[in-house]
Amino acid sequence: MFRMNRLILILSAVALATAYKNPYYASGHSAMVHLFEWKWDDIADECERFLGPKGFGGVQISPPNENLVIWGKNRPWWERYQPMSYKLVTRSGNEQQFADMVRRCNNAGVRIYPDAIINHMTGNDPENVGTGGSTGDFHNWQYPGVPYGRNDFNWPHCVIGGNDYACCADRVRNCELAGLKDLNQGTEYVRDQIVNYMNRLIDLGVAGFRIDAAKHMWPGDLSVIYSRLHNLNTAHGFPSGSRPYIYQEVIDLGGEAVRREEYTSLAAVTEFKFGLELSNAFKGNNQLKWLSTWGPAWGLLPHEDALTFIDNHDNQRGHGAGGNILTYKQAKQYKAAIAFMLAHPYGEPQLMSSFDFWDTEAGPPMDHHGNIISPSINSDNTCGNGWICEHRWRPIYQMVGFRNAAGNTGVNDWWDNGSNQIAFCRGGNAFVAFNGDSWALNESLQTCLPAGTYCDVISGEKSHHSCTGKAVTVGHDGRAHISISPGDFDMVLAIYVGSESRL
Repeated sequence: MFRMNRLILILSAVALATAYKNPYYASGHSAMVHLFEWKWDDIADECERFLGPKGFGGVQISPPNENLVIWGKNRPWWERYQPMSYKLVTRSGNEQQFADMVRRCNNAGVRIYPDAIINHMTGNDPENVGTGGSTGDFHNWQYPGVPYGRNDFNWPHCVIGGNDYACCADRVRNCELAGLKDLNQGTEYVRDQIVNYMNRLIDLGVAGFRIDAAKHMWPGDLSVIYSRLHNLNTAHGFPSGSRPYIYQEVIDLGGEAVRREEYTSLAAVTEFKFGLELSNAFKGNNQLKWLSTWGPAWGLLPHEDALTFIDNHDNQRGHGAGGNILTYKQAKQYKAAIAFMLAHPYGEPQLMSSFDFWDTEAGPPMDHHGNIISPSINSDNTCGNGWICEHRWRPIYQMVGFRNAAGNTGVNDWWDNGSNQIAFCRGGNAFVAFNGDSWALNESLQTCLPAGTYCDVISGEKSHHSCTGKAVTVGHDGRAHISISPGDFDMVLAIYVGSESRL
């Protein structure tokens, strides 16, 4: 009996550790895209017209709860990270529009993951009206829209200093981040407000959450909050008993008092080292051949723990472990790094979809009333009206199709030239090659694919049984001549089962 009880405890612990690490993507879908600052109606349209048909797995959305309106800074993007209440009304839309978006996206096979701001409320801005009309008395810690009062925040009052990150985990978790009012998640009242908010979103059909500033909250408090969340709503197609997918923002590049491993037993964690290392490699500062051991051998988290990305809304602006990250502004290298992320099976990948910016505080494209302007869709599938829409760049959305075709296969038949030309297969389903050198890649390589002619999905696509870009002929031995010139528009070539042509 003792052994049986011990086995039950062990199995329960394993189940708890993996409960929040399944994104519950629809069958045949993978990869998440952050539609940063998009409106709910526009996201619903994008799920139906593009993301669903192209096989995307999910969308991270901007925080859906009421935030402070900051006209003094011309509505900066970070106003969304200063909550006024948990009312579902923002520049992206109201609760009805939110619910409609979630329903339409789930019907299209695309899951929704809100960015949950549960560590803090606002700073001490002179303006004090929210997007839903709530007001506050910030200097007295009063937020009647929740309501929260002084006793719902951490005391004694303190603000995190730069040196605290290296020495003092208690200050990182109990003091204010950048002067934002720090909630005390250790109290039952605060936990109830947070849980009720997140459960309302789950009941509306979301599949999980990004937990903003997770490293600034105690793991024990987060564990209690997660345990009180509802199962995913079966009316939206989720299996009975499924738990929300949770990925926690923990910036840890080493040498800090708060470590990412403290959170992996709870749920997945954002792996910031991933984007730094791949950016470094595809910028030419490290040879691509070393990527043959890509994964935990590079000091990255275990596969099942990692939400992976090249850039996010913070670090593409130089914040939050930023500074050396590839972004849309270095398009050729950026697309190659994204292609490697999507081609390789490690981690759960997330794509960034941006609006154009030069001022790192600038908010999304808006009219003179502060209303967000919708992305326009050009004839070549790209976006206009100031939106970048990286997810609509052909080498990026085509690599989502590549990942779906590769399925659960691993990496095999790795090849490199001892420098920056690399290639590998994903089982017998897919093949990809990269040329980061200043001379041409011209090799006969094993593609692991059945004999036939395939369309390279990077330089073009299959159209009416022919290729608009490069065509690759695979012989009966699985080998093909692969050519990538340093002058090509992209440094990648990719083919997979499903990209065959009939030339």
